Amino acid sequence: LKLFQEKYSDFGPTLATEKLFEIDKIKLNDETLRLWLIEKHIPYKKRKKRPHRQWRERKHHFGEMIQIDGSHHDWFEQRAPKCVLMGYVDDATGCVFARFYTYEGTMPFMDSFKRYIERHGIPQSVYLDRYSAYKAKKKQTIEDELNNVIPLSAVQKALGELSVDIIYAFSPQAKGRVERQFNTFQDRLIKEMRLKGIRTISEANMFLGWYLPIYNKRFAKEPAMPDNLHRPVPKTIDLERIFRIKTQRALRNDFTVAHENKLYQIKNNIRVDKVIVEERLNGSIEITHKGISLRFKQILIRPQIIDKRELTFKPRKVYVPPVGHPWKRPMYNGYLQKEKFAQKEKELLLTTT
Repeated sequence: LKLFQEKYSDFGPTLATEKLFEIDKIKLNDETLRLWLIEKHIPYKKRKKRPHRQWRERKHHFGEMIQIDGSHHDWFEQRAPKCVLMGYVDDATGCVFARFYTYEGTMPFMDSFKRYIERHGIPQSVYLDRYSAYKAKKKQTIEDELNNVIPLSAVQKALGELSVDIIYAFSPQAKGRVERQFNTFQDRLIKEMRLKGIRTISEANMFLGWYLPIYNKRFAKEPAMPDNLHRPVPKTIDLERIFRIKTQRALRNDFTVAHENKLYQIKNNIRVDKVIVEERLNGSIEITHKGISLRFKQILIRPQIIDKRELTFKPRKVYVPPVGHPWKRPMYNGYLQKEKFAQKEKELLLTTT
């Protein structure tokens, strides 16, 4: 009990007995440890009670449906920044595949799904939440409606090319198996990594490569039907090309393309309005048109246009026409008449005086 309090105080009795046997070579039944803790009034981690949910039968075949989600958590217990665990749980067997990433989004999903396919094959369907990276939020424009085009996210396009059905969940409870798996990993996996002194995502992913086969061998179930519905990747399919973010961009008159605040010069002599910018998983890009790769280079420094002509600014002379100018003749005649009348008045005044 003293060893439990010093080393495994936040462990549950089941996990604590496993580690006592694995690390400290002390064989003890988990129920015995639980009774000892209760007898000595030593607090221990208890499983939370879960609200009642309607039960759903598991799928019958391995690979028939994969539940996928990302868990944002302090997986390294402040030994490193918070990150995301992308988790895959087979609905029929509970077999787990997982990988750590710095964030949850399109690229982490594509990278993890590609790795899953390389290990198990292409599943029949996936069960996802309605996160914007997985389901496009963009509404149809009038042009889309006329052409019967439905806006799709990069994930939807990639899975569509692989003929993988997408099922969207309306609540976290609908993806109960993967959510419960995260709860288990937030308990067990965190403590396993703590004992191993893991501090980085790369170390954690290497650890998962060793840990998950052992975990699946112990906890995965046999499917109701023995057939494996994972499909092998056809030779005609290039996974690296499918798992890219493809964005349509305008080709300017000077054969340049703007993408993500960067400017690229197309070297091919091609007369088109639009090209496709494809972002690879490794961060590099490829620019294509109708599947044909185009040669390009990034313009790092944009040339400044300098006008060599010396501009001399001369003050504009305002032309004031003379009083006798034809433009002012009517006014000038009136002025002369007034002057004559004024002169006569002066003369009359002088004569009278």
